[in-house]
Amino acid sequence: MTTLLALDTATEACSVALLHDGQTISHYEVIPRQHAQKLLPMIQQLLADAGLALSAVDAIAFGRGPGAFTGVRIAIGVVQGLAFALDRPVLPVSNLAALAQGALRQHGVRQVAAAIDARMDEVYWGCYQAQGDEMRLLLPEQVIAPERVALPEGGSWFGAGTGWGYGERLGVQVQGSDPQALPHAQDILSLAAHGWARGEAMAADQAQPVYLRDNVATPKAR
Repeated sequence: MTTLLALDTATEACSVALLHDGQTISHYEVIPRQHAQKLLPMIQQLLADAGLALSAVDAIAFGRGPGAFTGVRIAIGVVQGLAFALDRPVLPVSNLAALAQGALRQHGVRQVAAAIDARMDEVYWGCYQAQGDEMRLLLPEQVIAPERVALPEGGSWFGAGTGWGYGERLGVQVQGSDPQALPHAQDILSLAAHGWARGEAMAADQAQPVYLRDNVATPKAR
């Protein structure tokens, strides 16, 4: 039986989840700017709750972005450190996809426009549709001004994520939205399990963050 560990630090939330013997357990906290201090203890507690050693994990999944640059780098650093030490593969998962998967899990919606506030008057944007119990991307993810977002044609849509805090500036119609939603490692785990079954795991040194925005650091003005 496959044992997968998932973690996420790409937004204000910090979460970990474990799949073992077909059962999932998770831990989730909204702890801005405390991810670096809290993540490893959360992993240790999760494994202790499951009665497992870290060496029992077959692969490690993580939120690869988009999200806060510092948060995404924390996740990459921890995952690569653990994976190299254990000689285990990794499974990168989109944080926008995790938002869509969470909306499927919590609200039963099957078409989700996921949006994360990217600051600088932009949102990270991705539109997903359920195929079975997995949310799949319909159009390429992008970073875009709220007024320029668009939905694929057909059906009704649900909005998930902090980008929906822009409200009417998002010039699209949805049947409902959850602007408080943040990615959860439980949903990263669900998506990673599908990826694992398809053979999508990769070596730790191949894991790369996805920022969507090219200028990940803005120089200070003179």
